[in-house]
Amino acid sequence: MADTRFFDRSGPFTLAELAARIKADLADPAHGDRPVYDVAPLDRAGPADLTFLDNPKYADAFRETKAGAAVLSPKHQDKAPDGMALLLSNDPYRAYALAAQAFYPGSGGSAHFGESDIKGTVHPTAKLGDGVIVEPGAVVGEHAEIGAGSIIGANAVISRGCTIGRSSYIGPNATISHAMIGDKVIIHPGVQIGQDGFGFAMGLPHHEKVPQLGRVIIQDNVEIGANSTIDRGAGPDTVIGEGTKIDNLVQIGHNVSVGRGCIIVSQSGVAGSSVLEDFVVLAARVGVTGHLTIGMGAQIAARSSVIHNVPAGEQWGGTPAKPVSQWRREIVAVQKLGRPKKKN
Repeated sequence: MADTRFFDRSGPFTLAELAARIKADLADPAHGDRPVYDVAPLDRAGPADLTFLDNPKYADAFRETKAGAAVLSPKHQDKAPDGMALLLSNDPYRAYALAAQAFYPGSGGSAHFGESDIKGTVHPTAKLGDGVIVEPGAVVGEHAEIGAGSIIGANAVISRGCTIGRSSYIGPNATISHAMIGDKVIIHPGVQIGQDGFGFAMGLPHHEKVPQLGRVIIQDNVEIGANSTIDRGAGPDTVIGEGTKIDNLVQIGHNVSVGRGCIIVSQSGVAGSSVLEDFVVLAARVGVTGHLTIGMGAQIAARSSVIHNVPAGEQWGGTPAKPVSQWRREIVAVQKLGRPKKKN
């Protein structure tokens, strides 16, 4: 049900084909030949559409939906309207995401000008793989290398010596320097990668700039949201691990190491030389001071300020951040102190 002015739809697919793609089970194999033409939310889906139920909070809307098919957990089968074809998955949201990717395979990056070849400026020494698109106004510098099937958006700049892997997308007005970028990376518009880290030897008569001699390494399947910035290292590299997803307006300082599968939400900032181990989550507007380690799988609540190392697997929150259980107790205690005293 996406606007076809902006998104190209594939399909239709039979439910049996979708079940195989998303690793779901058909509740009734007799529905396997039924075609599905699109994906849609509960309140907009029609008889030819696939929808999903993940959160039981929306069970009432699910009972009223007109969708012809749905992805849902086996435990929610009894909530389905009569006649609906069911695809059963223990992770219905992920399964629905895979189905949506099948219908809209080109939706991962921002829109581009369409089918074109090389309309930007490419240095003669640069190497471009098969099917690379360089949109109007984009610049690819000397000795840069861009892998097959990648797209360089309008007015983007790929500076000297940078490498970009296969099937990656660099959005309009992004600037890439001193960087090595992997395969299937999505970099949204306005992202700035590889600029100087904030390094100065402070003192009189003036602060001396410390040359930032490292790189930015971005591994495969990373996504970086619009207007985020990632500074290159001062000597060691700044590294973003495979599968990490970074929201809009995030700042990553020099020498930071971000592990695999991390989630960093908008307006968060990570100061220089800190380490986020694999699968760390920083909610919105988290600040991490420099030279800290946040252990594997740790989660930091929104608007928290992290000034100490965080052990693996723990949930912290507050300013300064601390274990969530302690933070909640302190909030309750402060609320009690602020209550007006009862008059005798």
